[in-house]
Amino acid sequence: MICIEQVKGIIFDYGGTLDSNGMHWAEVIWMAYEAAGVPVSKANFRDAYVHGERTLGKNRIVLPHHTFGDMLRIKAGLQIEWLKEHHFLDTACTTPEVKEQIAAWCYTYAANAIGKATPIVESLARQYPLVLVSNFYGNIEAVLKDFGLEKYFQSIVESAVVGIRKPDPAIFELGLKQIQLPAGEVVVIGDSHDKDIVPATRLGCQTIWLKSIRWSAYQGDETAGTIIEDFSELKRIFNL
Repeated sequence: MICIEQVKGIIFDYGGTLDSNGMHWAEVIWMAYEAAGVPVSKANFRDAYVHGERTLGKNRIVLPHHTFGDMLRIKAGLQIEWLKEHHFLDTACTTPEVKEQIAAWCYTYAANAIGKATPIVESLARQYPLVLVSNFYGNIEAVLKDFGLEKYFQSIVESAVVGIRKPDPAIFELGLKQIQLPAGEVVVIGDSHDKDIVPATRLGCQTIWLKSIRWSAYQGDETAGTIIEDFSELKRIFNL
């Protein structure tokens, strides 16, 4: 259990935490495929998702000015084209309209999640310094502005900018330098046990794990300072 009286600052994860209430983004996008009626198996979709993420990691495709909607359209395009090239989808299911439908569904999902999270983040920002530490594509500032979140964070540490990715604890060390507090006085809030909770704990930070559906099955022995299943539970923890 975290010691709330010792908390003087908060480090937030972004993707999967603020924009999907703990749901892994592969699962969100899969729901968009189902809503759009894309006739592909989940196994093949997962392969397409991995291809898209690896492509974005190796190539400068997402640029700093790209909004969240821009990024979703890029991701959907990479996935759908891969599925087409590997003959998992025919041409009729790979039109620009299908890609746009997937992106739009995901954007609405994120907007709803962020809409619920924003009042909580705003309340926390009035009481604590907030720093964002995120594995992202180089456009996190544009994404935050898209949703009106940028004003709540005093600093942003983005993997594509600093050249360090979670789960390397060094990226959280950068966050601690920005927040200018000892690790024990900082709570890290994130949805990924492996990428957020484990490295933050290693540094001596307190942790809140937003536990939901993840990419792979849980081992069953995962621990954190506090475990929540909905972002709204932060209101109770911080007495907001």
